Amino acid sequence: MSESTPARTVVVTGAATGLGRAFAEAFAAAGDRVIVADIDEAGAQGAADHISRTAAVPAIAVGVDVADRASADALADAAAAAGGSIDVVVNNAAIYATVTRSLFDEIAEAEWDRVMAVNLKGPWQVTRACAPHLADGGRVINVSSATVYSGSAHWAHYVASKAGVIGLTRVLARELGGRGITVNAVAPGFTLTEASEGLLDDAATYGIDRGAIKRAIAPGDIVGAVLFLASPASAFVTGQTLVVDGGRQFI
Repeated sequence: MSESTPARTVVVTGAATGLGRAFAEAFAAAGDRVIVADIDEAGAQGAADHISRTAAVPAIAVGVDVADRASADALADAAAAAGGSIDVVVNNAAIYATVTRSLFDEIAEAEWDRVMAVNLKGPWQVTRACAPHLADGGRVINVSSATVYSGSAHWAHYVASKAGVIGLTRVLARELGGRGITVNAVAPGFTLTEASEGLLDDAATYGIDRGAIKRAIAPGDIVGAVLFLASPASAFVTGQTLVVDGGRQFI
């Protein structure tokens, strides 16, 4: 795909680091124009610069607070201005590494509200803002978490927010399906990213014993599921949640 005719315009939130950056790099490698969106604008610019040096299509950095309506609108406008329309939205941004682990009745109310604002309100805000610009047959992919199914103790706000993402995914699939737009979720298991490695001393081995495939989960393991849900091969798949955890739990 030449630089002048990119295949699609793809918005990835939380794309400065971790899974989001892995998604952005994979879409760019496929020839898509990627909007690298993150609350860390400098980090987003650094990721976009790297992608632009290594991919055929330049990436565009946009600073965004996904929980803020005006900021989400500005992101959607920037993406539409770059590509004329938006083809894929990956709602990946979330509060994760800084979440305080504590009993449910000891969680600070302000922290609960901020986790919900980013992790659940954020996908709603970004999808709401992008929907008028989404091409018919476009794709929305929301990143949930396999912890929804295991119900990790001491993490009530994070788990609840990611469960809400699954519910939101199903509603959006119903409401956008008339335009041929599919909305699906990916629920990764504990994946070795910069954020995850900072959470646990045994991050490299955590959960391996529970998996059917007994190795750590790498960002690349999640990328394939997202690319599938953004591809023509998944055109009749919507409202679904794809757990990607090497068989640590069967749903």
